[in-house]
Amino acid sequence: MQANFVWADIYRHQDNNGNISYSDQASPTSTLVLSVQKTYRYKHTVKRVYDGDTVILENGKRVRLLGLNTPEIESHYRQGQAGGIDAKEWLKEKLTSSTVFLEYDKQQKDKYGRLLAHVFLEDGEHVNQQLIKLGLATLSIIPPNLRYSVELQQAELMAENKRVGIWSMTEYQPIAVEVLPNNKTRSSWQRILAKPTALKESRKYIRLILNDKVDIRIAKQNLALFPELEGYIGKSLEIRGWASRSKDHYSILIRHPSAIISR
Repeated sequence: MQANFVWADIYRHQDNNGNISYSDQASPTSTLVLSVQKTYRYKHTVKRVYDGDTVILENGKRVRLLGLNTPEIESHYRQGQAGGIDAKEWLKEKLTSSTVFLEYDKQQKDKYGRLLAHVFLEDGEHVNQQLIKLGLATLSIIPPNLRYSVELQQAELMAENKRVGIWSMTEYQPIAVEVLPNNKTRSSWQRILAKPTALKESRKYIRLILNDKVDIRIAKQNLALFPELEGYIGKSLEIRGWASRSKDHYSILIRHPSAIISR
């Protein structure tokens, strides 16, 4: 079942007598005065909540909430993380009515075949934004899905300033970049404090060098979203993300400038 919320382009019309009118229908003599992307929301029933950022619909499809990441819950495949159960329980309680409206962005599925969506309740509440605002999730903006990125960034800033949820937990406090190689939880989401010292270019990435063992890599295809990278050199930064390891070297993939905080 589909519920559509549509904002169409608006055109200005003027007839031979000089009378002006506006409509969402174009004509050979009309002028476009407002262009707004059409947005659709699709009504679905939630069968169950898988974890804090994934739900399963009645039709069996999995939906990954856009713009955020919640801590892992314990399973056969991974160790549980602080705050994971809190996020899942909140989402289960929030979706007790089971009716949701899904709004997709430019990329509708991830590499695992999950739907990617913003989830809204019947009263218009934006579930993704609330998870971040309550400190139950961290921001994770991945291009090309940039819708509501401003609102989600504001929600995270509010949670961080209030020190709610993960922002009050010892496990998620910032660590110095020098500590990263010896940090037992380095495979989880991290807050790394560092001052980039140089830039290095490869075929696909521009890398900000943090030290001889750690760098930040930014895909060239996403560079337009970032300020000039030279401006980060020598600045005190907090980098938020996951560090991947290759031998004795660590690299943090950053897809959106919201993951780099000036300190």
